[in-house]
Amino acid sequence: MEKVLLEARIRKTGTKSSRNELRRNGRVPGIYYSKNDKPVAFDVAENSVNPLVFTAENHLLGLKLEDGSEYDCIIKDVQFDPVTDKIIHFDLIGLIKGETLQLEVPVSLAGTAVGVREGGVLQHVLHKLQIECLPADIPQHIELDIANLKLGEAIHVSEIKVENVKFLNPEDAVVVAVTHPKVTKEAEPAEAEEPAEPEVIGKGKTEKEEETEE
Repeated sequence: MEKVLLEARIRKTGTKSSRNELRRNGRVPGIYYSKNDKPVAFDVAENSVNPLVFTAENHLLGLKLEDGSEYDCIIKDVQFDPVTDKIIHFDLIGLIKGETLQLEVPVSLAGTAVGVREGGVLQHVLHKLQIECLPADIPQHIELDIANLKLGEAIHVSEIKVENVKFLNPEDAVVVAVTHPKVTKEAEPAEAEEPAEPEVIGKGKTEKEEETEE
């Protein structure tokens, strides 16, 4: 996987207002973590991190700090503004040679499923998969060929094979499927009800009529 250089400035872990000031100036705060190094707080230009987050591929990063130090890492977590969807913070995790790591990898689909041409509906259930592998074996994405996927068929995690990669999702989890379209049953017209016969209410006798009968 090709490494992308990400230039950053070292920052002091300040207050919420100082982080907001960074964002107003087009900078995004982040933290680098590693078992072998102390955490490093930094900030980067917003336009340099956006292409790394808003993509369907993973990237191996080289975090280059202003003091000349550089760390190989990947994006571990990203926080977004709930209103604007802008990146407000992100975490990087350092890569250690010879040590496996766990991460999410995007799933991309290739081809048009036979089942879709037969009238089925394509359902992409899992857009990312949890994997474990060595840093050198991190795939940019997992590509699934769905051209031969027929109506009523699915691809499960257990069917996906990538060399030197272990999948951590349940083996029976569905990644993509072609399902039958839902048929909405039209409501049957209600049968015309026969008009109810008028109820006959007996008229009670008045006191005068009762006296006459006596």
